[in-house]
Amino acid sequence: MENIKPMPTTVNPDGGKILSVMGGNYRVLVSGRQTGGAFATIEMLVPPQNGPGPHSHANFFESFYIVDGEVEVHSEAGTYRAKKGACVLIPKGGVVHYFKNVGDQMAQLLCTVVPAGLEDFFEEIGEPVAAGEFLPPPSMDAGALKRIQEIAQAHGQVLYPPDILQKRQR
Repeated sequence: MENIKPMPTTVNPDGGKILSVMGGNYRVLVSGRQTGGAFATIEMLVPPQNGPGPHSHANFFESFYIVDGEVEVHSEAGTYRAKKGACVLIPKGGVVHYFKNVGDQMAQLLCTVVPAGLEDFFEEIGEPVAAGEFLPPPSMDAGALKRIQEIAQAHGQVLYPPDILQKRQR
């Protein structure tokens, strides 16, 4: 009986699926389809003054390694300024959080989620782009916001108003 072993997967510097997501570019390096749902890894290029709005997810861990740049990570626990070389772990359980590139250069983050699934959300709301191609953030009228909230909910996330953390800290 022959023992068949899975072979390593490699992604070239210009490989992976690149998605324009809310003004940033998210490149799926390793998807849940490749790991049996165990984890996914996404490279995030985040322009200055950009980043996701407040959200939570109860059923997966999310870590960010700051490859380059500087982001402020806001959560119910407070604010942390993450510079190049820093790592941030968002635990399971649904803590409200978001990050924003506070520098004047592109921020580069390596995001890993356990288990996988977040990349599916990005694929559903994002638009495929070429490397180096950045699209402006989409306009968010009431209909678009409702659609994004429904997609987020289907992927185990809850989206919140931009000022939710300020309201909770009062």
